[in-house]
Amino acid sequence: MGASIDSKRDPIGSDTKDGANVAHVNSVLEYEKPSQTEERDWTGTVKKTDPEEIALVRKLDIWIMPCLCFMYFLNYVDRNAIAQARLNNLEEELNMKGSEFNTTVSILFVGYVLMQVPSNMLITKVKPGPYMSAWMLVWAAVSACTALVKNYVGLLVCRFFLGITEAPFYPGATYMLSIFYTRKEVATRIALLYCAQILATGLSGLIAAGVFQMDGVKGLSGWRWLFLIEGVVTAGVAIIGFFMLPNTPLTTWWLTDREKELAHSRMERDKITDADENEASAWQGLKQAASDKRTWLFCLMQNFHLSACSFTLGFNTTITLVLTCPPFIFAGAAGILVGWSSGRFHERTWHITGGLAISIAGFVLAAATLNTPARYIACFIFAMGAYSVNSVIIGWASSTLCQTKEKKAVVLAMTNVGGQIGYIYGAYLWPSSDSPRYGIGFGASAGFALLSIVCAWIIRFMLVKENRKIRASSSEHVNLYGY
Repeated sequence: MGASIDSKRDPIGSDTKDGANVAHVNSVLEYEKPSQTEERDWTGTVKKTDPEEIALVRKLDIWIMPCLCFMYFLNYVDRNAIAQARLNNLEEELNMKGSEFNTTVSILFVGYVLMQVPSNMLITKVKPGPYMSAWMLVWAAVSACTALVKNYVGLLVCRFFLGITEAPFYPGATYMLSIFYTRKEVATRIALLYCAQILATGLSGLIAAGVFQMDGVKGLSGWRWLFLIEGVVTAGVAIIGFFMLPNTPLTTWWLTDREKELAHSRMERDKITDADENEASAWQGLKQAASDKRTWLFCLMQNFHLSACSFTLGFNTTITLVLTCPPFIFAGAAGILVGWSSGRFHERTWHITGGLAISIAGFVLAAATLNTPARYIACFIFAMGAYSVNSVIIGWASSTLCQTKEKKAVVLAMTNVGGQIGYIYGAYLWPSSDSPRYGIGFGASAGFALLSIVCAWIIRFMLVKENRKIRASSSEHVNLYGY
């Protein structure tokens, strides 16, 4: 298809016109001698075969993942406690009327969205472990103080500050994972972290039901005990986080000197060839992120993706509460599998395309029928497809826009903010007037999923061109972008 080129020196393939094709650009040229000791994939990433490195990653998993997952579990339990408190006469006790309860729910997201980018601008300049644990201690205090509110205004203030204090955790956690796990490993860990949110969604009601048995003890309502107990538990976990969460590979106290060097060297080896080794300021990191058009494409992709996730099951409230858990647990398992597969094959675009295509099929099925069993099956299909790609998108963003650590941290926060905005307006696509079919919501969700797929393919085309530039700039081994 194009002019004849010496195949031994063509790193791209025979079709090179305008960089239009999306075939892989190989990291190692055919005429280069393969390493005797290292096996690399198509991007140049070294495959993990060293028993010492495998043992190190296992140790990282044991120390980092349980702590982060439990912290994220409590992050969601604490913010969702207000929905459970409503069932224990919170509105009546605080004399709330009209839409005031809905306002206290939504005000959290104002603080949550406003704080994420500034927090991740700061996290690269401080010690991430104590920083995240300190914020958790503060949000625990805010959560516990909610038990003391006497009126609507007090609850509104507590919810706003809860959003601000909870905001640093998730983007900070994804940043921490990105500095300890390679590009092939990080998606699986983000998927595991995301499962904590799913468990929190399923178990928060059961936790509240148990605590509400204390209604009237010491003269306090059950909902006040809920906020108080959850705040105390969160504070206890935050204190543990000060000791367990690491800062950087070279300064982690529970690693030996040899493990520190290995943890550091493997992350240095995994860097994209166009990485910038120079230190950047927090403001420079923000500027680098905002000036890169790929950042905005990732934000759009995550926005469309989470907009597609703003769905309802279409049943009455009681049935929805009972039936929600199984599809979400199924989706969590699918997310771990998809994250692992994406890392195993160092592939992003087709995993996102496949997952969201499955979700589109589920949305179409749900909109096409009012048969209850068929719609419940559709719930498994669209939940599995939509939620399974979250870790792939976040992992792809962190491994692509990582030229400096400051830029990467800001990008992770911006991507998450973009997604949260999708949740906010997505909720308005399910008006009760559209019940029971909810054709508007399911149709919009399918459209959002399709737009997210389009963003993924645009990014893929861009990264193919970037890889060609990197490959053309050197005749030696390079690390290329994964897509």
